Amino acid sequence: MTTIPEELLIKISQMFTATLFTIGESPVSLQSLVELIVLFIAILIISRSFTGFLKERLLVRLGIDEGNREAIAVIIGYLIVAFGAIVAIQSIGFNLASFAVVAGGLGVGIGFGIQDLTTNFVSGLTLLLDRPVKVGDFVELEGLMGIVKKISIRSTIIQTNDDSSVIVPNSKMISNKIVNWSYENSLLCLRVPVEVAENSNPLLVTETLLNIAYAEAGVVCEPNPKVLFVEFGDDSFKFELLVWTDRPTDREVIKSSLNFAIEYNFRQHKIEFPFNDREIYLQNPEVILSMFNNKKSGIDITNTSSENKQKRPIIAEGMKKQSSLSCLLREVEYFENLTDLELRQLIEVGYRQRLRSQEFLFRENDPGDAFYMILSGSVEVFVEAIDKHLNNLGTGQFLGELSLMLGIPRTASVRALEETILFAINKEGFQKILTEQPDLSEQIIQEIVKHKEELSERQQQLREMELVDAAEDDENPIEWVRKRLKDLFSVESEN
Repeated sequence: MTTIPEELLIKISQMFTATLFTIGESPVSLQSLVELIVLFIAILIISRSFTGFLKERLLVRLGIDEGNREAIAVIIGYLIVAFGAIVAIQSIGFNLASFAVVAGGLGVGIGFGIQDLTTNFVSGLTLLLDRPVKVGDFVELEGLMGIVKKISIRSTIIQTNDDSSVIVPNSKMISNKIVNWSYENSLLCLRVPVEVAENSNPLLVTETLLNIAYAEAGVVCEPNPKVLFVEFGDDSFKFELLVWTDRPTDREVIKSSLNFAIEYNFRQHKIEFPFNDREIYLQNPEVILSMFNNKKSGIDITNTSSENKQKRPIIAEGMKKQSSLSCLLREVEYFENLTDLELRQLIEVGYRQRLRSQEFLFRENDPGDAFYMILSGSVEVFVEAIDKHLNNLGTGQFLGELSLMLGIPRTASVRALEETILFAINKEGFQKILTEQPDLSEQIIQEIVKHKEELSERQQQLREMELVDAAEDDENPIEWVRKRLKDLFSVESEN
């Protein structure tokens, strides 16, 4: 069996330990370089393993969101690499003070050579520390839209809506104008422009658009969808439907779905889109018609305008056939005298609420914080404590108005008998209406006091529960209701 000569081993050892060059006063050998490389590889493995543990396990258990998890993990990873590099260099006997002298001399030259890399590195640290953009945000940069998937030392990776990954240098993320749709919250606002014919009813248009918005699965109910009357066109009314979604990557799909629904529902409600035709009026049409021998084939230009107008469907007649929310609200005694503009405001402050079969809307003694109208389905009203059935309510009927207006706890429980959709106005929405329409409070007062017996019972109930302030209590029911509305909603009513 052959063995390696001892002299050869000595020569190999001397080759590994021989000084290749010196940095300052510190010699550098092949052995020290190999040790340094091995240590760096170990540091990188440790850093990657630890940051992965942080992102995927520890920080998840602590309930930290994805963007903050990524920032914390990356910064800690950088610190581990930096600290490990210092320890590794010192462990092989290298003097960092000697390296500082050389680094100072080479710094200017290296700085020019890796200027872009340095800029991106500093920009990456700014993104991680200042966090104008974080992982998981939906951003728009120079026409590019997508979700930030990763922020690394040099670049940011953005995943677009078509699932392609775009690598953007960090310097562009800092220096360029960027729209961060997720900066304050994860909701994205979608604006859908809608243009209708000038003979359309704005109230019906508003109600139809809001119904469409609430029916769209990708649209959230909070914030409530809104309809803006933008401007008057040449022969049209221009509206804008504002909705919010928590699915920013599906924004185009949601807008497409809304457009399909708008076209369908407008046809159902006889709401016309504007015509693009142009009418030409001639001052002396008989002169032109006389040039043709066959006068029977001539066109009666003077009657064209009136014929076109007669062919257009009458929207008002179509509206009467619709059992719309505006019609249902007018049947409520408190709102029957509202104008179309006031009714439109009432519809806008409200929202839709869906109940599954046997799901409770509220229980007795719950706070009276909302008024409800049933749009479809039915509910059961009963006293849960004694299991007594009181009534069943269906489409078009309303409930909870006195509890909302007088701040009275619920006296009964309500649950759905089937899939049910309700129109609701909560305390904040009702206060907004009373603030903008001061006359409405007096109308409500006059209607409430018509139910004197029920009103006395509710007033006595509040006294027993010690929910009536001494300054507010009054034997005169009209004055008591007036003071109650003032205290609950901070509005003044006219005497």
